[in-house]
Amino acid sequence: MNDDPLAELSMRLRTLRTQRGLSMGGLQQRSSLRKTTVSQALNGSRVPSEATVVALAQALGTQAEPLLVLRQHACPAPVDQAAPRSRPQMLVPFEERYRRYVADQYGHLTVVGLDLGRPDRGCWPLDAAYLSLELAQASDDWQVTSEREISSAVVRRAEQALSGQRRVLLKGLAGSGKTALLQWLAVTTATNTLPEKLAGWHGRTPFVLPLRTLIRRGPLPLPHELLGATGSPLAGTQPDGWADAVLSDRALLLVDGVDEVPQEHRQATRQWLEALLAAYESLHVVVTTRPSAVPEGWLAHRGFTELAVRPMSAADTRVFISRWHTAARQNAGNDAEHEHLRELETALQATVRAQRDLSQLSTTPLMCALICALHRERRGHLPRGRMELYRAALSMLLVRRDHERGIRLPDGIRFTEAESTRLLQRLAYWLIRNQQTEMDRATALALLADALPAMPAVAAQGTAEQVLEHLISRTGLLREPTADTVDFVHRTFQDYLGAQAATEIRDFPLLVNHAHDDQWEDVIRMAVAHARPQEAAALLTDLINRGDQEATHQPRLHLLAAASLHYATEIDPAVRNLVEQRAGTLLPPRSPQEADQLAGLGPGILDLLPRSAHGLHGDESSAVIRTAATIGGEQAYAVLQQFASTLPPARQNSSPDHELCAAWANFDAQEYARDILLPRRTSSQSPGLTVRTREQADTLQLLHPIRQITFRGDFTAKEIASHLSPEHTRLLQIFEGQELENLQFVRDLPVLNSLSLSGCARINHLKDLAGLTLPRLGLLHAPESFCFESLAGLPGLTHLSLYTILPWRNLHRLAAPEGLSSLAFGGWISSSITGITRFPRLSRLIVNHLLDEIEWEEIAALPHLTDLCLGECDLGKAPHMPSLQRLSLSSERSDLRLGLLPDHFPNLGHLSLNCRNWVPDLTLLQEISGLRITLSNTQQAIGLNAFPPGAVRIHPRPRTPPTGPPV
Repeated sequence: MNDDPLAELSMRLRTLRTQRGLSMGGLQQRSSLRKTTVSQALNGSRVPSEATVVALAQALGTQAEPLLVLRQHACPAPVDQAAPRSRPQMLVPFEERYRRYVADQYGHLTVVGLDLGRPDRGCWPLDAAYLSLELAQASDDWQVTSEREISSAVVRRAEQALSGQRRVLLKGLAGSGKTALLQWLAVTTATNTLPEKLAGWHGRTPFVLPLRTLIRRGPLPLPHELLGATGSPLAGTQPDGWADAVLSDRALLLVDGVDEVPQEHRQATRQWLEALLAAYESLHVVVTTRPSAVPEGWLAHRGFTELAVRPMSAADTRVFISRWHTAARQNAGNDAEHEHLRELETALQATVRAQRDLSQLSTTPLMCALICALHRERRGHLPRGRMELYRAALSMLLVRRDHERGIRLPDGIRFTEAESTRLLQRLAYWLIRNQQTEMDRATALALLADALPAMPAVAAQGTAEQVLEHLISRTGLLREPTADTVDFVHRTFQDYLGAQAATEIRDFPLLVNHAHDDQWEDVIRMAVAHARPQEAAALLTDLINRGDQEATHQPRLHLLAAASLHYATEIDPAVRNLVEQRAGTLLPPRSPQEADQLAGLGPGILDLLPRSAHGLHGDESSAVIRTAATIGGEQAYAVLQQFASTLPPARQNSSPDHELCAAWANFDAQEYARDILLPRRTSSQSPGLTVRTREQADTLQLLHPIRQITFRGDFTAKEIASHLSPEHTRLLQIFEGQELENLQFVRDLPVLNSLSLSGCARINHLKDLAGLTLPRLGLLHAPESFCFESLAGLPGLTHLSLYTILPWRNLHRLAAPEGLSSLAFGGWISSSITGITRFPRLSRLIVNHLLDEIEWEEIAALPHLTDLCLGECDLGKAPHMPSLQRLSLSSERSDLRLGLLPDHFPNLGHLSLNCRNWVPDLTLLQEISGLRITLSNTQQAIGLNAFPPGAVRIHPRPRTPPTGPPV
């Protein structure tokens, strides 16, 4: 090692950059770091942060650990102090004390129902109770063989999914484990016990920021106010400048609960967060929210990766049940109870696997813990259905446990179940009406004091203060997150009790008025369950009527009514028909956007999906599959398995089969391959597969022969080759191929006719393929050092796609064979396409940048060109092209000047128009005889009547507007 480790580190980084052929700008772009940060790391003027080193290592395609060792030697402060060399030593003792506080404060999880007779036993050490769940990251598969956009998700365990990320927006349903994950991150970061996969997070100082607490206190806190705003007792001893120093260099912000912020304050919350990010660029941040609380890409412009907490798999549920009972046994009072808990665990494991409805309820840590507690409480007998489960849980938590164990209450207060419920309802409904998830202790006392005059049996037992203390200490439903605040242990209980209160006082107009707000969805569903038949019918009818009148909220309101329908025990048939009719205009879904909207309503929507593909169009089948896969869980798996069995025989590039293969990432690899993918594969047809994990790769042996396959992730050439079917593989795509060092294995694939490479940083030439008869090749995000001259070694190449920066100003030096019949360019090639006349056999051309007049003239000079696909374009510059038969246009501009098409392209047979949400005027195209038109991203068009039936197709297919009078 060099005597100067900082110099050694900077030298290695510079050497790697040179070897990869990256410019400073290219490295900056790949690493998502600022120019100054990259420059300082490469010239050795400052010790880079660990996060910077990890980001640069990933961008350079190398392991981070050796570089982190050099960085550690360059910085004399030990890693566990997380302090740069220049940190004032006076700040170190306080930071160590703060870390110990975080580890202690967040080092325990509440495990529901372990032993509520002894509240002190209701907590369990985090390292024993925490379960690493799966997180899904949305991604787009780039397919050079298809114009369809096919989206899927990469699913990994939490620590693997977070690896390499700096800013994360974590989405998850109620009770899915988001807060537990933040606690785990806080404790393992504070104690420097993070797993190696999160090496880039080592040495950071965590700040846990529950938004429900911050927003209630007024303006969101400034950096030096963070400890005080979260109620930390260390706030008063915080040294001047400490918060600024930590945030500037080594902080991890864990921001919990955007969904618990009222809608009118979410924009201010985002602005507050953006201000912190602008002031402290090195921050690592994780923000949590329920999925429907924020739109897609809410923080994408700030570099946030969106991850979603997946429902627990069957295997996760089994682990959770085992850990819950392990915790309970450690709190058991005697050997007999210890043995009884073992028997209960065995019985519950079998019951959950055998009963589908129960397995559907146990897909979140909260619900699984409730099931465990109720199973123990009821000596192995469980209720059926969600609402019955909540009722039984409340009964257990409120009074039955104390009564049946004969526990003498230390405060001398004993309420009936009805009395406790009534008091808790008041608190819950106040929170719901005021769009809060916690309240001041003073507010809670005032609400209870108002109730006591009407409840003499309660008032006789104590003051409002004593009643509140009893509810907190004995019910297991309330807690005090800070000394002066009160909230429910989970939002689910608040929504259940609040819905019950709203129903009892017939506050249905309030529910309907807030039905568009995602915070009220569960409240409304549960209100339908609590309501009497006539009340439930009226509530559902009012939801439908409001949806009919408000186009903006119509899909959400009508689908919410449909999802709430099965909560009603008894309902007027006319109302049921009305709800089902309106839902029929939205179901089954017909597009990825509609599928994602449905999935956002949660698992309840699975009950509305068709179980059979018979009678459905292909777009509907695809969207049904996507909806179920996005929701995930055991019920979704059952829906997919049943639905897939009814699909028509597999066809190559079939959209439903693509969605089925994309859904593979959301479930157990081997089970899904065996039950769903394998039956779809025949001797003549085998839908393409996308492999993201080694578990999926190891399962490929079940799915041979492999004809079309995509590898996405850090697979080596040996791993890829070992899983292929040499005599059958015709299409191979490799994305994010950082571990791929050569392409020699491709020579062993004699029937391969399509190869696509994306993000393969170590592949800088195609010499390994020289002489092969390879008709189709796609290059995406090739390294800057890529040798395009090696394209000349592929004499059989006919279809070439270049979605990468090109090293020339034009195409005169493009060394591709002159026999190309199809050529595609991404919008970021940074080159003009002048010189394209060197390829006179082109029949198809895709260009995604704005063409100038010279480029148009060269395109018009191609004698065999019949198919042209363009992004943004100026049709006024287009020349007369009578030979063009197919034209695809994509534009956000409504001034596309479609009226020029008949003059420029008089023999056009098919026009594809991606309108990006503007309405085209098709009357301008009537002069083109026999023209067929495909429209996307619009539900309307002017002049449809000017074309014969079937001549114009719209995707997604328009739906018939809802009709029929309200009931």
